[in-house]
Amino acid sequence: MNLTLLGAPGAGKGTQANVLAIHYKIPHISTGDIFRRHLREETPLGQKAQEYMVQGKLVPDDITEAMVDDRIALSDAALGFVLDGFPRNLNQGKALDGMLAARGLFLDGVIHIAAPYDLLVERLVGRRICPACGATYHIRFDPPQAAGICNVCGTNLVQRPDDRLETVETRLSVYREETAPLIAFYQVRGILLEIDGTRSVEDVSQSIIQQLGARHG
Repeated sequence: MNLTLLGAPGAGKGTQANVLAIHYKIPHISTGDIFRRHLREETPLGQKAQEYMVQGKLVPDDITEAMVDDRIALSDAALGFVLDGFPRNLNQGKALDGMLAARGLFLDGVIHIAAPYDLLVERLVGRRICPACGATYHIRFDPPQAAGICNVCGTNLVQRPDDRLETVETRLSVYREETAPLIAFYQVRGILLEIDGTRSVEDVSQSIIQQLGARHG
């Protein structure tokens, strides 16, 4: 089962990708994880990416695409994968088609998790993390037992810079401009699954698995 997830920041792609990876026994391939591995191991691709990152520039599509191509070639992805964070634009979508076609493969489903703008903002801006142990909370949806304190280790929680309101608004704007056009790109090919992302994690997971089961048995 070869899958990819679309959805704005805060839609829950990473959470659902983990669920699907466990359910189908395939790897969850996150572009963030791929980047961190290449940077940590100082691979040639990681070194190229670093040149752009130290200048505060976006890593070009061809480097990101090469990293993804390298990852899906590994043996654990032989029976499928679930992509999270790729493709991010139409050029990357077309590049993914080429990567898969070269292996005689195709996408079995593109899962679009949709949620209204106000809910996305609330989910992201209210998120808090523990800088010591990495536990995550939400000031409304999943608050710690003591306000601002990690349940696990007692450390003061922090808000990631990415989750501050002005940054969240920018991230959502970039998504609308660059990534949202992929919805129509996959819709016309008949492989897009539309999922209501306003529901609970469990309900969203069940809906995705049911729709995929109805299509692929």
